Amino acid sequence: MQVLVLGGTGTLGRQIAKQALDAGHAVRCMVRSPRKAAFLQEWGCELTRGNLLDSDSLAYAIEGQDAVIDAATARPTDSASIYSIDWDGKLNLYNQCRIQGVNRVVFISLLEAERFRSVPLMDIKYCTEQLLQDEGFDFTILRSCAFMQGVIGQFAIPVLENQTVWISGNSTPIAYMNTQDVARFAVAALSREQTACGSFPVVGPKAWNTGEVVQLCERLARKEARVIRVPSALMQSMQGLVSFFEPGVNIAERLAFAEVTGGGMRLDAEMEASYDAFGLDPEDTTGLEDYLEEYYSSILKRLRELEADLDKNAKKKLPF
Repeated sequence: MQVLVLGGTGTLGRQIAKQALDAGHAVRCMVRSPRKAAFLQEWGCELTRGNLLDSDSLAYAIEGQDAVIDAATARPTDSASIYSIDWDGKLNLYNQCRIQGVNRVVFISLLEAERFRSVPLMDIKYCTEQLLQDEGFDFTILRSCAFMQGVIGQFAIPVLENQTVWISGNSTPIAYMNTQDVARFAVAALSREQTACGSFPVVGPKAWNTGEVVQLCERLARKEARVIRVPSALMQSMQGLVSFFEPGVNIAERLAFAEVTGGGMRLDAEMEASYDAFGLDPEDTTGLEDYLEEYYSSILKRLRELEADLDKNAKKKLPF
């Protein structure tokens, strides 16, 4: 199958591209900077330059494709509003799909988007789901919640390096999932008729609150964390302040997401129906504890090797 992957340079998108190649699909990735996406080409992906706001580049990217896997989203470093890329861009995308007769779409959405319409990214995900349904696409919607890769920067590294761990809002149990496992669902959807015109939760095997994640990192890193909890009211004040300035619009919209991750509402779902529909084995899904254990094991081993090399070099410099 000829598959266009959008968001191919992202944490999830690159896993989707790799697994689609491994499954025997011909993969094309539309990227803003081919130079930064050279690794995708080395894997075997075809690269085309473009972005969601450029209809001509979209038309070129979609031409000849059988399906689209949409994992694209605005970057934290983008100065424009999330609505510009994640909504206006998606309207462009699906309009071009209609024009060129590409009806099969796999869309990466967010769990409980309909309950958080006041949060820009959740509102956009909800509206995009409705668009796919109303326009008659042969869609599969994957509703994820949070990726394990994000735990590394937010918790694992700060604990290991004796930095402060910042936590906002109320304790919220979240079923983190490895992007490699989310990618398995996205690629499996291409060959599973049971997933057509359906929406499925795609979440990890267990929901963890922030306190449990910090304790897990402390145990694996053998260090004690310094935790500072930021009140929800302060986050809302910061959001209101930065939204006054145009360059801070994207930041304000992302700060609003703290309402989801720190709102206290459990982000988890039953996965039995999802595994059945996609023909996947839950035993193959990575748990957060195993994921972090492998991460810390690898990092600590490297640190020990580095210390050993430094000791050797220091001894070589001794005058006796």
